[in-house]
Amino acid sequence: MKPQIILAETTSPEGEPLTLVSHDGHFHLQSRGEKLMTTFSHGSEEELATLACAPSRPARQPTVLIGGLGFGFTLASATQALPQKGARFVVAEQTPAIVEWNQTHLRDLHPNLWEDDRILIEPVPVQNLIKNNEETFAAIMLDVDNGPWAFQDEANEALYSLDGLHLAKRALKSGGVLAVWSVRHDKAFEKKLIKAGFEVTCEKVPATKKGKQNRFHTIWLAKKGEYISQNRRKH
Repeated sequence: MKPQIILAETTSPEGEPLTLVSHDGHFHLQSRGEKLMTTFSHGSEEELATLACAPSRPARQPTVLIGGLGFGFTLASATQALPQKGARFVVAEQTPAIVEWNQTHLRDLHPNLWEDDRILIEPVPVQNLIKNNEETFAAIMLDVDNGPWAFQDEANEALYSLDGLHLAKRALKSGGVLAVWSVRHDKAFEKKLIKAGFEVTCEKVPATKKGKQNRFHTIWLAKKGEYISQNRRKH
C-alpha cells in the first residue's frame, strides 16, 4: 500500500484542523482523521451544478452562488454548464488555504479554471451573501457539511432552518433555483422546503461517475415560483 503524503495543513475558521493529503493518485481533505472530501468521488458534486444551472442556460448574464469551494468540482461544472461570457460565479469560501490549495496542489484537477475571470471568490460565510442580497442569483448551490445537518460547524444549521430557506428564496431571482446537496435523503427537510414556498423536486444521483455505482447522494432542487401580482390573478 502506498503511503499517504501530507501536502499542507491549516485550521478552519471554526478552529478545526484541516489536512490536505495525497494518496495513490487521489487527494483527500481530512480533519482529525476523518475524510471530509475526496477526488475519488465527485460525480454528485458536479451533478449539483449541472442541475442547478440548467434553467439559466438561455440567460445572457446569470449570476450563481456556490456555498463552499471544496475541491472545485461544483464550480468547474457550473462554468461548463453556463459558458456564456456574461455569467458570474460567486463562491463563498471562508478558509483562505482551501482557495490557495485549489490554485496550487489541485490546479491540474481543473485545467484553465483559474484563468476564468467570471469567477469571484468571497472570503465570507455563504450565509452572509444570502442575507445581503435580494433577487440577485439565478441559482444558489449549497454543499455545506453533509447536508441539512451540521458536521463541522453548528452555524451551518441556520442555512437549512425555515428562516434560512426564506432568506435563500429572497436572494433568488424569480424562477431561480436553490440546489442542496446531501449525503442522504431527509423527508423532514423536503417538507421544510415546501413550507418555505419552493416548488421542490428531489434527485438521487451516483456519488461517482466511474466504476460500480453502489452509493448515491441526494440533491434537492427548490424553485422560486414566478411572482404573480393581485391584478394578474384577477384575469
